[in-house]
Amino acid sequence: MTYGGAVGLVGRLYEWQLPLERRALAAAAELAAVQPGERLLDVATGTGALPRALAARGARPGEAVGLDCSASMLAVAAARLPPDWSLLRGDAKRLPFADQSFDLVSACYLLHLLGPDDRRQVLSEMARVLRPRGRLVTITTDSRQRITRTPLTRIPRWSGLRALNPSREFGAARLRPLRARFVPSPWPSLCVLGERTPNA
Repeated sequence: MTYGGAVGLVGRLYEWQLPLERRALAAAAELAAVQPGERLLDVATGTGALPRALAARGARPGEAVGLDCSASMLAVAAARLPPDWSLLRGDAKRLPFADQSFDLVSACYLLHLLGPDDRRQVLSEMARVLRPRGRLVTITTDSRQRITRTPLTRIPRWSGLRALNPSREFGAARLRPLRARFVPSPWPSLCVLGERTPNA
């Protein structure tokens, strides 16, 4: 399915705030350590920000799929990604892929928007489509107020966002955390690398 034509307002608005995410996206791309021949799924791909961060590092998987529920976001992504990047409209709680289909799954700026039940379901779905020892990379908003109290490292109350360290919920989804990196500015973010447990 293609998403050309007029780009919707939601996708354009998201692009305006993308500079706030670029440092965290670069950190997540580094954690992902994409290898040639790997199969990658980017859940809630939005306008394709993580794929662009991977491309900036020269990282290119063998096959890449971006999934999002928003046609407006996908229209922007389609205009900015290489033509061989597959885009699919779908629900992160019901991923339309077979078990153990991917070497790497990413979810950037998604999990902290979900309630606990939906978050558990999304984490379980991402684990389901990962091969044993397959990798998961997430970015969530985080606030390290105990480390520093500068305004740029706090999530503003008006944003409606919740600080979240998703690695605390990995175990229930047959995942285990490996590494984490905090990016304090311009948007306080936590990048986490995990893997699917080999006996799951």
